[in-house]
Amino acid sequence: MKPLQGIRVLDLTRVLAGPFCTALMADLGAEVIKIEPPQGDDYRHIGPFVDGHSALFALTNRGKSSVVLDLKADEGKAVARQLAATCDVVVENFRPGVAAKLGLGVEALRKDNPALIYCSISGFGQDGPYSDLPAYDIVVQAMSGLMEANGEEGGAPLKVGEALGDLMAGLYAAWGIAAALVGRAQTGQGASLDVAMFDALFSLLPTSHAIHFYAKSAVERVGNRHPLSTPFGAYATSDGHAIIAVLGDRQFAALCDLIGAPEAASDPRFASDEARTQNEPVLKALIEAWTGKLTTAHAVEGLRAAHIPTAPILTMAEAASSPHAIARGLVSDIPHHGLGTAPVIGQPIRFNGEKPVASSGAPALGGGSRAVMASLGLTEDQISGLIAAGIVRTE
Repeated sequence: MKPLQGIRVLDLTRVLAGPFCTALMADLGAEVIKIEPPQGDDYRHIGPFVDGHSALFALTNRGKSSVVLDLKADEGKAVARQLAATCDVVVENFRPGVAAKLGLGVEALRKDNPALIYCSISGFGQDGPYSDLPAYDIVVQAMSGLMEANGEEGGAPLKVGEALGDLMAGLYAAWGIAAALVGRAQTGQGASLDVAMFDALFSLLPTSHAIHFYAKSAVERVGNRHPLSTPFGAYATSDGHAIIAVLGDRQFAALCDLIGAPEAASDPRFASDEARTQNEPVLKALIEAWTGKLTTAHAVEGLRAAHIPTAPILTMAEAASSPHAIARGLVSDIPHHGLGTAPVIGQPIRFNGEKPVASSGAPALGGGSRAVMASLGLTEDQISGLIAAGIVRTE
């Protein structure tokens, strides 16, 4: 099932947030035309590399057609405007105001295409006192409240290992575009979407929101444990750690029985989730007196048998090769112009039991230039002239 089949997207994005958004749309059948400068998307030049091809670019640009356009030249801007007039969606992640200066802002493009859905992705949004600040993921993690809440208890703030600010902005952008397409189908009206990495990350902190807005308390770093529920974290075993996630008195009583301390279930210090959290160090020591004598595998086996949510902490290699990941088809190998095939993760949702994924890998730089120019009605002489002038580049 390809629910975005027939939707044409002009992708004016680079690096991660925007390309991640449009890759999700390509998985679902959208035709995505990626506009790149003559040197290509920055991610083409960021490793790791396989046979000269960037892994990050391959993962986030699957299913797209690459058109090289010099947007500093008037002719390049004119071609981009022609393309936008044929598209359902435009996605851009320039600094606020740059697209308008290029003549590719929402007002200019919707004059020719009133039903256009125009999505702008940026670090801090199109307005507000921070809107002009440059923003990479670590900047937004630092300013959103996420980094302050993340880290070892008593330790320094830590960024999350992945670029969640970029990824969540891209995900929210794809969600917003899909909603706008539904709205357009009902009203015939296009939409202008303003997606900020800062807003996206800030919206994803409900535990911190609960502590700050409702409990009126400061958010504190607690490492691998949960700030509000206990036992809910990583517990040392003889060869590593086991995750134990207990929510509610029934599960806690089952845990107490399992670890050979049934009396703890009626101990006033552990009588409620709040009490257990207040007395977390004592309870952790009690649990680790049991887990510390077992390997992670044996601890997890016992916890699962007692119906207590648990897990080992897996490496990426272990997660990707797990029977469950394989059964769910989380990794797909798709054709790639330079690598033969390339592994991609793709969007994770199953539609009618199937997981849609793009049919082709990330494109060669300028690989779609001729075909896309021809789709606009340009003659071969006109296309050759643009190429000769350096406005358009082909593979």
